[in-house]
Amino acid sequence: MDTSRGPALNLERAPVLAFDVGGTDLKSGIVRPDGQVIGLRRTRTPLSPSDPGDAIVEVILDLTRSYRQAYPSLPIEAIGLAVPGIVDELTGTGILSSNLGWRDYPFVRRTEAELGMPVAFGHDVGAAGDAEFRLGEARETTNGIFLAIGTGIAGVIYADGVRVRGGGLAGEVGQVPVPAPDGQTGVTILESVASAGAIVNRYNAATGRSVAGARDVLHAATRGDPAARTVWGHAVEALAFSLAHCVALLGSTTVVIGGGLAQAGDALFDPLNTELRKLLTVHEAPSIVPASLGENAGLIGSALKAFDLLDSMKAGRHDV
Repeated sequence: MDTSRGPALNLERAPVLAFDVGGTDLKSGIVRPDGQVIGLRRTRTPLSPSDPGDAIVEVILDLTRSYRQAYPSLPIEAIGLAVPGIVDELTGTGILSSNLGWRDYPFVRRTEAELGMPVAFGHDVGAAGDAEFRLGEARETTNGIFLAIGTGIAGVIYADGVRVRGGGLAGEVGQVPVPAPDGQTGVTILESVASAGAIVNRYNAATGRSVAGARDVLHAATRGDPAARTVWGHAVEALAFSLAHCVALLGSTTVVIGGGLAQAGDALFDPLNTELRKLLTVHEAPSIVPASLGENAGLIGSALKAFDLLDSMKAGRHDV
C-alpha cells in the first residue's frame, strides 16, 4: 500500500514481532499498535562475507523462536523487518547494503518460507520516518521530511499525506549536491559535510587531532575553538541549503530530525532555523523539531508496516 500512512490504529489487536537491523545491533521486540515495545532486545548484527543475508535471517529465526517461548500468551501473526541500504519493498528484496554486504537478497521470501507467516519489509530509516509521521511528533503533518543524521544522512518524504518512495530511491538526502565548503569551488554532497561522521573527519583533518564523535566537536565549538565552529557552521549551512530546496519543491511544513546529531538540541536547531529562514523567499519556514520516538522509531515503524500488511491481507489486497 504505497499511498497512505496506513489505517487507523486498532489498539485491541494482537501485537506483532518487529526487527530493525542496524550496522552494529539488531533491535527486536514485540510491538503493540500504540508503539509500546515488549521484550526489547539488542543482538549483535551478524557479519558473514559469504552469506550476509542468510546470517541475518538465521538470527531472526532464532529470536522468533525465543520470543514465542518467552511470551506464549502473545500470538505473533506477522513479522516486521527493516534493513539498511537500498531496498525494494514491493518485492521484499535487499538490493544493496555496502556495509553489511548483501546484494539482491530475497529477505521476505526467505523469512516467510522459514517462519510460515507474513513478513512486512522496508528500509530502516523509512520505518523510523513512518513511525514519526504516524505516532510521533509529525503525526498531524501531511507535508514533511524526516532526516536521520548519524554516520550518514537519509530521509523520508511525505507530500499530501503520501510517502514518496521513488522505487526505493527517494529520500537519499545525504547524496544531494551542496556548495563545497572552505572556499572551494564546485559542489560536494550533503553527507560529506553535515553527517556526524563528516563533522568528525573534517575537524580532525583541520586540526590534526583525533576526536571520537560530533558531540566532541560541538563541545569544542561552544568553548570557542575556531576550527570546531567553522566545521559546525558549514554543517548547519549545508543542511539549511538542502532543506530550502525541499521546502521550495515539496511545500514541506515540518522537518523532523533524528539520529545522533539531533542530540545536539538547540545548538543545531537554533542556527539551522536561522540559516533556513535566510534562504527562503516566498515559502514559510517549516517547523524543525527533534524526533520524539527515540532509538526505537525504526522498530516501531517496522511493526506498523506489519500491521498494515495484516490489514491488507484481511481486505484481500496484496499491495503493501
